[in-house]
Amino acid sequence: MPEESSHAGRTYDRIAGHFSQTREYPWPEIESFLAGRAGAVGLDLGCGNGRHAEVLADHADRVVGVDASTGLLAEAADRAAERGFEAELVAGDAASIPLGADAVDLAVYVATLHHLRPRARRLASLDELARVLAPGGRALVSAWSTAHDRFVDEETGGSGLDTEINWTLPGGETVGRFYHVYDPAEFEADLEESDLRLLEWELSSGNCYAVVGPPE
Repeated sequence: MPEESSHAGRTYDRIAGHFSQTREYPWPEIESFLAGRAGAVGLDLGCGNGRHAEVLADHADRVVGVDASTGLLAEAADRAAERGFEAELVAGDAASIPLGADAVDLAVYVATLHHLRPRARRLASLDELARVLAPGGRALVSAWSTAHDRFVDEETGGSGLDTEINWTLPGGETVGRFYHVYDPAEFEADLEESDLRLLEWELSSGNCYAVVGPPE
């Protein structure tokens, strides 16, 4: 696993238990995206504690969850055991997805793209998503946006913002997490530059969301 991915994994390993406690419910945007869709293989890229893999399991015969943090994968395994859904949980890098080409019918890649650096790795991850999507497959991609209330006063010049946002553990220790906060136009441009086919995108709750497919 590349050094940058390992660093992100170690960061989330340190906060995995507490982070998981604050991530109980799936996002409504993910539920809306999956509604009416089904497939043989579903991918949760950057699966965290498995809250979206759980929803994906209702729409795919086989679910694969990939994350750089083994601590979060352990949380996802506990969640799957407690709630009775199945997911194959794999430690991996979003810029080098451990799946074959054309393997995935449905994918969610949410709240993860913005943790990758530099831009070349973000684009590589989008290209990897395009590679693993089967013909006719669909994915939902999301990232934090400068339209979020937290960043509306930041001057970004249209190119987004690299920043570090602390996670505070119960004892008061803070753990810094890298974020690339996307300018909305930049998010669209990166998707257009990637191998993915951009079908639609929107801003919702301070995040950019895009529905994408494989190249034609």
